[in-house]
Amino acid sequence: MTALLPLLAGLGTGLALIVAIGVQNTYLLRLAVSSGPRVVTAAVVVCAVSDAVLIVAGVLGVGAVVERFPVALVVVRFVGAAFLVTYGVLAARRALRPSSDAMRVADEAADDGVPEPAAGTVPERPGTVVAGRTRTAPPGQAVTMRTAVVTMLVFTWANPHVYLDTLVFLGSVANQQSPDDRWLWTVGAVAASCLWFGALGFGGRLLRPLFAKPLTWRVFDGLVAVVMLGFGVLLVVGA
Repeated sequence: MTALLPLLAGLGTGLALIVAIGVQNTYLLRLAVSSGPRVVTAAVVVCAVSDAVLIVAGVLGVGAVVERFPVALVVVRFVGAAFLVTYGVLAARRALRPSSDAMRVADEAADDGVPEPAAGTVPERPGTVVAGRTRTAPPGQAVTMRTAVVTMLVFTWANPHVYLDTLVFLGSVANQQSPDDRWLWTVGAVAASCLWFGALGFGGRLLRPLFAKPLTWRVFDGLVAVVMLGFGVLLVVGA
């Protein structure tokens, strides 16, 4: 029971810090409703492992080193701001000009209910009518695993707030624990990241029926644009 208390404290602190509307969470949700399980899994692993590395580094005292070199954070801040503003503009463009994401999600959802072709039969080609519906040709705009991983890495490591929140703040809170409780608290904080990103990535697939509607994508991309541009502007002004 004594060991459980610091573990739960770390879990609660980690969740309180990570459960918020941010660039990581927004992009991961987009992948969850528009990409396959392999892509989503890769993105979840990137987020969880990155958080774990930063939290452990903070506990080991790397946060104090980062604070001594503010110029490095300034460089990261402007690189991250440029990327966020660019992505925000692209999201605003998708909101004004609906993409084919909804078509692809609707196709994949419909395909889930269609039985696999029997052995020796020829699979239906795009555009043919199957069971009273037309199978739409894949739009070819699905996010590749490489693109998803690289984008998520940039969203994570080019954001100076991740260093201040995870590396410095969580590291300092962990080091305020007793020597016996410090690493139990750290395990709880790391578990919080794994639980949250896993739930968001794999649980987000439950929203696929909603995102089969083009209007949902337009509203979502509009919100993404606001989040990305907002965070980009805040980074530029140094907030």
